[in-house]
Amino acid sequence: MLPDIGVFGPYTYLVTEVVFGTVALGLLWRADALRSAARTIAVLYPVAYVWDWYTLKVGVFAIKLRTGVDFLGIPIEEHIFIVVVPAFVLGIHEILRNRD
Repeated sequence: MLPDIGVFGPYTYLVTEVVFGTVALGLLWRADALRSAARTIAVLYPVAYVWDWYTLKVGVFAIKLRTGVDFLGIPIEEHIFIVVVPAFVLGIHEILRNRD
């Protein structure tokens, strides 16, 4: 059974992004890949933003347990998500690549 993190109420999504973002940042720092990851994320961000904006607009998914703060048409948590997911993937990739 998964823990009920809904105790954070409207900050639940934000809390999860901060937790996973912290792990992603740690991985990138350890792999000495912050700069290259930042470049990659900067290139991916506009595409991910448009994709996110569109899927929210047409109703593909709804986000519960969020702050309700929107910026440029999408929830602030989604902006963070757009950075955290590729950072996490790149962090794992770089850690594994540096092990070889």
